[in-house]
Amino acid sequence: MVAFLSDEQVRAIRARFGSPVYVYDQRTLEAQAEAVLNFPNAFGLTARYAMKALPNKAAIRILTQKGLHLDASSGYEVERAMRAGVPGQHIMLTAQEMPKNLACSIDQGVIFNACSLNQLRKFGELFPGHALSVRINPGMGSGHSNRTNVGGPAASFGIWHAYIPEVHQICKQRDLTVTTVHTHIGSGSDPEVWERVALMALDICVGFAHATTLSLGGGYKVGRVPGEASTDLQVIGRHVAEAFHQTAGKTGRALRLEVEPGTYLVANAGAIVATAIDVVDTGTDGYRFIKTDTGMTEVIRPSMYGAQHPIHIIPAQAEARGVGAYIVVGHCCESGDVLTPAPDDPEGLLPRHLTEAKAGDAVVIGGAGAYCAGMSSKNYNSFPEAAEVLLGRDGALHLIRKRQTLDQILANEMLPDFLK
Repeated sequence: MVAFLSDEQVRAIRARFGSPVYVYDQRTLEAQAEAVLNFPNAFGLTARYAMKALPNKAAIRILTQKGLHLDASSGYEVERAMRAGVPGQHIMLTAQEMPKNLACSIDQGVIFNACSLNQLRKFGELFPGHALSVRINPGMGSGHSNRTNVGGPAASFGIWHAYIPEVHQICKQRDLTVTTVHTHIGSGSDPEVWERVALMALDICVGFAHATTLSLGGGYKVGRVPGEASTDLQVIGRHVAEAFHQTAGKTGRALRLEVEPGTYLVANAGAIVATAIDVVDTGTDGYRFIKTDTGMTEVIRPSMYGAQHPIHIIPAQAEARGVGAYIVVGHCCESGDVLTPAPDDPEGLLPRHLTEAKAGDAVVIGGAGAYCAGMSSKNYNSFPEAAEVLLGRDGALHLIRKRQTLDQILANEMLPDFLK
């Protein structure tokens, strides 16, 4: 079962809030925040939450109240964070698309992280004489697939390291001061890789005379299913801190460290409580399928990446049952809406051995705190956005997002006069 939910809690949640519904655990969120804030460092640490992982206001409040700052991936996320009460000085904007209202964000203290030469030029035109961060692609990446590897030549993120001389030239032309250098390699957990990347990034950082901080991004792998390893932040951190000490010894530059995890903070703090709506098969040589009332509208990672999430069947009424092999699928009219793909292969199918399922049972999908509610194909087939619930530290359940209605889905649609 999901670590923070009992079978009886699952039945109670479904009875009270319906399904599908996201459930997040405050205790887990706070414990993960404390683990990140204890990341080993040589000369000081700023830990940012990559809010794209789970942008709900309640989650932002819990994590920032523990002392985390934020990493935003769009101008809209910046505004959303501020509406959640986060001061601009605690937000870094790292975005593929520069927001149209960037001046407003800068006026409120938001730190801009230039991710391309073009962004750097535009920032310099708008804010000459200003300080900022620059994101550099160091030429090395890590991740379980190309889609989660955000460093190296296959990634569009950041300024390719060979173009650093142009960065210096643009900064000189516009009197820009680079105070932070940012890198991000992707989702990996090998401490030796992190140390090598840290040393590469530190070499880049000390090339900027006024830089005081190096951000190594996030990407700390979290095991969602048995057999998947999670990153040990203490082990990674000791390697990283050693790299910072080495650089200080060689250059005299005592640089501050920034990290910006998302998945690590929230992945295993969330689950989806859904319902088995049907159980079908394709004959003796085929498969048995559990059809659910959730799917890519709530968790698209399996369809995109072949990502693995733990799945549990909770009988509608407590009773002893056997185990069967099933493919679990979503409710969308889409062949790719599969919740049990082969690992890292969204085209493959891998049956799971689960409690014998019946229509009406609860289906619980774990590891759903990160990149699920914040990254879904919501409204596909016109399914409404699911509700979100917080399991508080005191054990009480709190609704933190209402279930969307069809009227809300249709609210912005308009008919031209000739179709009325």
